[in-house]
Amino acid sequence: MAVSSTAVQTKQRAEHLASRFPPLLVAADRVAMTVAQGVHGRRRVGQGEAFWQFRRYQPHDGADQIDWRQTAKSDLVYVRETEWEASESVWLWRDTSASMRWRSSTKLSEKAERADLLTIALMALLVRGGELIALLGEGGRPTTGRVAVTRLAQVMSETKSEAGVPPEARLPRHAQVVLMGDFLSPLPEVATAVRRIAAQDVKGYLVQILDPAEETLPFNGRTRFEGLEAEGDMLVPRVEAVRSDYHSIYAAHVAGLHDIARQVGWTFLSHRTDHPPETAVLALYQALAKPSYR
Repeated sequence: MAVSSTAVQTKQRAEHLASRFPPLLVAADRVAMTVAQGVHGRRRVGQGEAFWQFRRYQPHDGADQIDWRQTAKSDLVYVRETEWEASESVWLWRDTSASMRWRSSTKLSEKAERADLLTIALMALLVRGGELIALLGEGGRPTTGRVAVTRLAQVMSETKSEAGVPPEARLPRHAQVVLMGDFLSPLPEVATAVRRIAAQDVKGYLVQILDPAEETLPFNGRTRFEGLEAEGDMLVPRVEAVRSDYHSIYAAHVAGLHDIARQVGWTFLSHRTDHPPETAVLALYQALAKPSYR
């Protein structure tokens, strides 16, 4: 049976992801340790008993978590989650679409690689303070501890989506959400995804990760730009002639992202791949540590 080129590329990317995650975990832990030296841990949430939801049993769940009464009603196994397991938890999502797999120089990280690094480093920092963490859209319940970071990093290495905006997901009230990506999708698409999550009474953060060339457009002369997400190619005879217009469009898009975050009471942060990852992780951690008054 013939194997399609798409399947081969997908397999190769999966193997690449799996091979780089051990060193990525080390790098993320180093970033987390650097940031941890200058901040205090957040207060760990307390245990409660308010029912939140039933969800499908996952391999990492313990037998004592199974709700046998709900399970007896169907052919599936269900776990009963209480509010304490998810309230005050931090849910993370990073964009894995094609536009994130780009860099303007071999001296820089791909945007996707930087997003993975920031996500894992932030998780490592949060669990140091006893915080509960989870990946948005992956179906697992919030958890904590060093093992949780390793397990979630493995889940990240095995999952990939071409969607440039976060998926629909049911979240508990008062959770916090961190969304990382280039957010170069049309503003209405970003706004719809953000408002859908914010409507669940959660506090959120938009972290735009860009290559410096996407902000400055440093190219000159005749340049061909290749669309990474089926937009097609564009040949520009003189890039310097369109740089001013590009900067205006770029500024308008970023301002639109600021507005989307502001309208729902969220925080917008930006990060370039030529800047130290510690600066972004520190800014995020400090923002997450601020008390929320509702």
